[in-house]
Amino acid sequence: MAQLDTFYMFPLPVIALVVAICVVPLTGSSSPDFTYYKHTVLKMDEAILTVNNDLDTAVSVSWVSEQCYQCLYQQIGIVPAGPSPGQPSSVDFVVTTQHEIALQLNSSLVNLELCRVPFHFGEHGNYSLWVRNINDSLVVNCSLVTLTEPVNSYIPILVAFLIFAGLALVSTIGKTILGLDIVKAGLQRMGRSVETERLINSELGSPSRTIAPVTDNILPPPPTPSKRLRSLDTFRGISLVIMVFVNYGGGRYWFFRHQSWNGLTVADLVFPWFVFIMGTSIALSINSLLRMGVTRFSLFKKAVWRSFQLFIIGILIINPNYCQGPLSWSNLRIPGVLQRLAWSYLVVACLDILVAKAHLDINATDAWWIPAVDIFLYWPAWLAVLILETIWLFLTFLLPVPGCPTGYLGPGGIGDMGLYANCTGGAAGFIDRWLFGEKHIYQTPSSRVIYLSHMPYDPEGVLGSINSILMAFLGLQAGKIILHYRDVPRSIISRFLLWGFILGVISTVLTKCSTDQGFIPVNKNLWSLSYVTTLACFAYVLLALIYYVVDVNKWWSGAPFYYTGMNSILVYVGHEVLEEYFPFRWQMINSQSHAEHLTQNLVATSCWVFISYVLYRKKIFWKI
Repeated sequence: MAQLDTFYMFPLPVIALVVAICVVPLTGSSSPDFTYYKHTVLKMDEAILTVNNDLDTAVSVSWVSEQCYQCLYQQIGIVPAGPSPGQPSSVDFVVTTQHEIALQLNSSLVNLELCRVPFHFGEHGNYSLWVRNINDSLVVNCSLVTLTEPVNSYIPILVAFLIFAGLALVSTIGKTILGLDIVKAGLQRMGRSVETERLINSELGSPSRTIAPVTDNILPPPPTPSKRLRSLDTFRGISLVIMVFVNYGGGRYWFFRHQSWNGLTVADLVFPWFVFIMGTSIALSINSLLRMGVTRFSLFKKAVWRSFQLFIIGILIINPNYCQGPLSWSNLRIPGVLQRLAWSYLVVACLDILVAKAHLDINATDAWWIPAVDIFLYWPAWLAVLILETIWLFLTFLLPVPGCPTGYLGPGGIGDMGLYANCTGGAAGFIDRWLFGEKHIYQTPSSRVIYLSHMPYDPEGVLGSINSILMAFLGLQAGKIILHYRDVPRSIISRFLLWGFILGVISTVLTKCSTDQGFIPVNKNLWSLSYVTTLACFAYVLLALIYYVVDVNKWWSGAPFYYTGMNSILVYVGHEVLEEYFPFRWQMINSQSHAEHLTQNLVATSCWVFISYVLYRKKIFWKI
């Protein structure tokens, strides 16, 4: 088995080299700023747009991103009138290519809209926009022409995917071949011949060697360790590997960054999943310790101590303020990822310590609530969580916020037609600024990218922590399902899928299947209720799939994600602390290349996967 694991992990260090060789030659996060000057060197996610004005009046050019909900147009420049009929004037602008944008052209004299052009520009493309009258009439025509085709900036992702998929396929084929009886027999014969030669050489070199008595058939077999569900560590490892990848930059692709406000990207998926599987582990761990005879008070002390350690590590070791130099108490960020994990863990663990059962044998098998025993048996904990969620709803929608409408969930800035520029996050932002002060929360929220908000806002703030508790508690429910139906995989999978369906229906109602127009939009910055139900829905379905593949049918061992899941705290803290060190980062030849950023981020992530594997083989695990 050790040989198979070694064979399976061998491609990991090779991945970094192959990707570096194959992806980097394909070269060839941007700010939404628009500038105009000729012969500019384009950066990532940028294109050049030449606006040609054939009118006898100057034209004002403005823009807005299609991702920006109810936003004000932002002026990017003025194209003067042509010097004479038939001789248009032209100005070059650099435009963003991440999302579709809408260009608005107005007459600069009377501020009259001449035309509006929605278009999704391609990276490094060259475009020309002509503004002219049709047949000398007063009707203005705006036509967009592509002068130079854009590059396909997604080719590096395709190449990297094919490389990883190819290596995974080769590894799987290799494992299958090594598992054949004829191959096993051959390897055993080779092993015996090598061992025989070693013993002969050993005897010749040591004539006085004494032979230890054989006790293999006398001593009792070692105790069998308790069965651990590999699917849980695999799920945690998948979340962590994606988290490391996106934290390192994700190739500087917009969908590997957090959404500016409402909606989801890949980067928005992983943290809630990590919180979810933490809740699942809490249920299994507390049940195991209770069966071993550990007192509830001892469990409570352990939960408090662990939460305290997570909070301190988050504050003092991986605080983002280190980017600005030595840590200063005057601008120390207090909320954070590990701080939220600590808070969620403490509350959910304490709730489970109060209601968890050491033995799950239920005598009243004919009771009406038996089909939902994994819920009704722990009704006090459910009641506590419902009370917390009621508090979240009350504060979010009823707390008066000075200068802002009650119940505001928007990003501020230029959103909502610029009416609430200082209201970023509504009650959530107000509570954090009041409780911690503006200098002790996150200074550059993702809402600045598109909505141009300028207020500090912390996505790991106090109000959102209530919903992170809900996320962990839903994960705890998954653990209860596993405990109550451990010997019936079909029941576990069906209940996982049922929970996924119920949570999906709730999300559908809350969002009205809309990004921005629902009752409660999906929003990672707010950790909105619909965000939690949506991500918990995904988590239940994904966990059901992994459980079926890894633990039930054993089609997949969970490698290599299993290894990172076994050392999650070490990997997370390590990747944050060592981010700027080689081999996780190096000076690039072209820092404006998606391919080079993708290569670097994949190499860094692969290194942490390989480190996790080495630590796993050496049985080194960092537990808090």
